[in-house]
Amino acid sequence: MTPSRVKSTSVPRRGPRPLAKKRPPQKPLKSPRTSAKLKTVGLPTYRLLLVWGILLLGMLGLAYRLYQLQVIQADKLQRQARAQQTTSLQPYIPRRSVIDSLGNVLATDRLMYVLYVHPKLFKASATIPDPKQYIAEQLALILGDTTPQALVSRFQQQESGIKLATRLSESQASKIQTLGLDGLELEKQYARFYPQDEMAADVVGYVDGDHRGQAGVELSQKPILERNALSFSIRRAGNGTILPASLPQDLLQSNDWQLQLTLDLRLQRAAREILREQVKKYKAKRATVLVMDAQDGGILAMVNEPTFNPNQYYKSKVEYFKNWTVSDLYEPGSTFKPVNIALALDEKVISPDDHVSDPGSVKVGPWTIFNASKSGGGLISITEVIRSSSNVGMVAIMRRLRPERYYHLLQSVGLDQKTGIDLPGEVPSYLKTQDEFVSQAIEPATAAFGQGLSITPIKLVQLQAAVANGGKLVTPHVVKGLVDARYTLHWQPDYPMKTVFRPESTQAVVKMMEAVVDGGTGKAAYIPGYRIGGKTGTAQKAAPRGGYLPNAKITSFVSILPVENPRYVVVAVFDEPKGPNTFGGTVAAPVVKKVMESLIAIKGIPPSVAQDVNPLQPLGDSQEDTAPPIHD
Repeated sequence: MTPSRVKSTSVPRRGPRPLAKKRPPQKPLKSPRTSAKLKTVGLPTYRLLLVWGILLLGMLGLAYRLYQLQVIQADKLQRQARAQQTTSLQPYIPRRSVIDSLGNVLATDRLMYVLYVHPKLFKASATIPDPKQYIAEQLALILGDTTPQALVSRFQQQESGIKLATRLSESQASKIQTLGLDGLELEKQYARFYPQDEMAADVVGYVDGDHRGQAGVELSQKPILERNALSFSIRRAGNGTILPASLPQDLLQSNDWQLQLTLDLRLQRAAREILREQVKKYKAKRATVLVMDAQDGGILAMVNEPTFNPNQYYKSKVEYFKNWTVSDLYEPGSTFKPVNIALALDEKVISPDDHVSDPGSVKVGPWTIFNASKSGGGLISITEVIRSSSNVGMVAIMRRLRPERYYHLLQSVGLDQKTGIDLPGEVPSYLKTQDEFVSQAIEPATAAFGQGLSITPIKLVQLQAAVANGGKLVTPHVVKGLVDARYTLHWQPDYPMKTVFRPESTQAVVKMMEAVVDGGTGKAAYIPGYRIGGKTGTAQKAAPRGGYLPNAKITSFVSILPVENPRYVVVAVFDEPKGPNTFGGTVAAPVVKKVMESLIAIKGIPPSVAQDVNPLQPLGDSQEDTAPPIHD
């Protein structure tokens, strides 16, 4: 088969093409991204400077802020940090213990417990069908001062929070815990404890339920007993551990210091037993015994009857909390006569060898002053005035002083001032105004034998101590100072002293007072072998609104021993003793004698002279200054 022919179309041939002109090279086309990159290539310096500027400003700002925090505000921030990280604590610090001069504990803090019951939590069981009755029976055995019936009654008062008992001992608390019963809660607390009970209550006082002193040195020495509140700062470490941040200064040195008193518990105990027996015998309203070291004013014994138990103060009468030896005034009567004699000797209006007339009575204005015996002794010596307690003789002696001078002398021995004793509630002695004293002749006359003026028992002791020690008016006190566990004294109060009599005057008066014991009105205080000075006093009891109470008197006796070297003053005062023979020489003098015998044994005072009987002829009880001194 022959291929078919394809018909071709012929194109006419053209002539040769002319040479084409060279076109100039064209720029390549640019994309938008490439265009943007090309635009920035020309500005790199500006951008870098801007960035570096921002960074530099930030660094400068940070540096300034750091300077503010680390330098300018450093102290403030540190304080804030410490405040957030630390906490200040004031743990309970027990009151200082109180001890006597020998180290016997008179007051201390100890751990005690309070028992709360919650009856709604009592659970019955097969062995305990009635839990209230069972718990009441068990607690009654432990508490010891109540009955199961009384406790069941208490349980029925409310469902929870019944404060059933306080001041439970650790032994009682342990027994309650051993019961293992639901509804019983024990709360720990520190309570003040007085191991000697009432023995030194008049001096030590007591604290209330809030641990605040209310009487005695517990009140007057509050700043010392409570000590400074010690603060402990604690902080937390990174792991939360609590660490001490600071400790108070002198923490270890001061914690064991105790308040030591001048009291001697042996003498205190003896004096209380003696006084209690005599108060009961004469049915006295109250009475006191004081023993003082005349050289420095330290109180060795201070006993009041009746008294209270500081461990159970809430059971006592409120009036027992007041120490009337420093807070109540009375007219001292004839126990003030030795002071007047010392004043007269100092002024040289009399001498120890002088004599005065005692006719038995003396007229002063419209009043007549009598001796208690209603009789006179004629011309008697100054010693006999003291020995027989002559009121008329004393008026004759003190009349030798001008009233103005006499009044000034009474002021000089503090008759219008407090003694300054370190016990609460002291009142100043009472002395009438100078105008009244000088203008009315009866005032200096009655003051001559200790009436018309009022003092406290502690003031009487202070004045008699001045007679005993050579004329120094020392400050009575019960606080010796702060001591450590070895009784080393670290702090001692400064007690003022001033001279009020000449030594030769007081020596003469003490010898006169010896005659009172050696056969005078104070013969009941005589102790064989010892030279003792004394003075009785039986005074009418002043009425609150003036005048005197009928059939009411205060009897007292003061002694100084030993006469050859006076060291101790012993005073006994009885308020309203009952009976027909209640005088200073019959009620108070026997008490002072027994107290002196205890003092001699305790202090080891050697005998003065060897004698078995009184060297002077005793006077009858009728010589005691008992009758009212003034009669219309």
